[in-house]
Amino acid sequence: MSVLAASAGPAPASTALASAAGTGHGPTLADFGLDPWWLILLKVLVIFVFLLVAALLMIWAERKIIGRMQNRYGPNRAGKFGLLQSLMDGIKLALMEDIIPRGVDRVLFVLAPAVSMIPAFISLAIIPFGPEVSIAGHHTPLQLSDLPVAVLLILAMSSMGVYGIVLAGWSSASPYSLLGSLRASAQVISYEIAMGIAFVPVFLYAGSLSTSQIVQSQANGGEFRLFGAILHYPSWYVILLLPSFLIYVITMVGETNRLPFDLPEGEGELVAGYHTEYSSLKFALFYLAEYINMVTVSALAITLFLGGWRAPWPISVWSGANSGWYPLLWFLGKLVLFVFFFIWLRGSLPRIRYDQLMALGWKVLIPTALAWTLIIATLRVWRRQGGSTPIYIVAGLIVAALLALWIGWESSAQRSARAAEEEEAAAVEHEREHGPAFPVPPMDLPHYHGIGLDVSGLTTGAPIAGSDDSAAKKEVTGA
Repeated sequence: MSVLAASAGPAPASTALASAAGTGHGPTLADFGLDPWWLILLKVLVIFVFLLVAALLMIWAERKIIGRMQNRYGPNRAGKFGLLQSLMDGIKLALMEDIIPRGVDRVLFVLAPAVSMIPAFISLAIIPFGPEVSIAGHHTPLQLSDLPVAVLLILAMSSMGVYGIVLAGWSSASPYSLLGSLRASAQVISYEIAMGIAFVPVFLYAGSLSTSQIVQSQANGGEFRLFGAILHYPSWYVILLLPSFLIYVITMVGETNRLPFDLPEGEGELVAGYHTEYSSLKFALFYLAEYINMVTVSALAITLFLGGWRAPWPISVWSGANSGWYPLLWFLGKLVLFVFFFIWLRGSLPRIRYDQLMALGWKVLIPTALAWTLIIATLRVWRRQGGSTPIYIVAGLIVAALLALWIGWESSAQRSARAAEEEEAAAVEHEREHGPAFPVPPMDLPHYHGIGLDVSGLTTGAPIAGSDDSAAKKEVTGA
């Protein structure tokens, strides 16, 4: 029998996919690139339509949920429950006049919205929506493609997306647009560093940067028995790597320029930020890119930390929960929760100051992500090598470095607080001795109370009764 099996050779790829589809196992890198051309085009079309429909529904849901939070109905005129309101707004934008201001760089001005939106579409191509399924007799993964460095592709696309914002601000020849684009570039750089570092513990645990392999690594934890039943310890990285998940959640909000981190389009300071000069479909593309980016970063969080398309407990106890088309339902359910989280943040938190935004990124998120990554790396090496002496030495050095950083941070904060107190005390003492630092007009002059004013002269421009112009001027200005 073994000779016959060996002579038969390896099983065909379609047979392997069929067996994997029946057991609910995730695809591997070898399972990609086998689809016919029409199936690849079908997947591309489905992803494109899904993102467009998801953006329209997210806009409607955001207006409805925030409306309820503010004790109002939200859109309720166009279609049942106002479901068609986002579509009507899109048609209205398409029919509006497309204005291109004079003095702009027309080529970059037109290309910027597309540069901002296209990377968001590309990123979703490597997100696994489910295991292998059968489509028209072909067994194929519910994923367009996968790469050995798939997560790095998503990081690269998020970096490319900010180019659209920067080009929009620079080409608009407007100070408001330029300031908004500069804010966006600084914000993306600050928060993408922390995001990339937070991914490293996931790569160390999964042993791969492939999205399908990361989902597969979260399939089952260690086994244990409870009342005779075989159960598994938690295997989702949201539990095992909770600090990485929290850092990513904060940075993904900063990456998408959403409240409370929407400084690039702060309407109270920059009119509308980088898209101040845009109208019609160009503005709609920027608007669409924001919501598509929300879907992309949410799908990435689900893939890296929430088990991907795998069913949550206790649904996972059912043997068929992770096979067939059911995993697509679990994935979309997790996606809805993340979208609600974005909307809840917008309706609950105010916009923070720009210095607070930068301080959070550089002084809190990046040092925390670095420290957490060093701890996880040390633990992984210790588990692999069985606690050798060099591992304890490295671990001690890491702990000492972290303590030194914490002590330096605390001492610096104390010095800053003392310097601020001394500066405030010096300012109070200077004001007590020399008066206010800037001229303040007297607040109790006689004419403030109507004394010496001729009311009839107010309409003719007559001077104050009983005084000449020079006296009036001296009384008010002291000149």
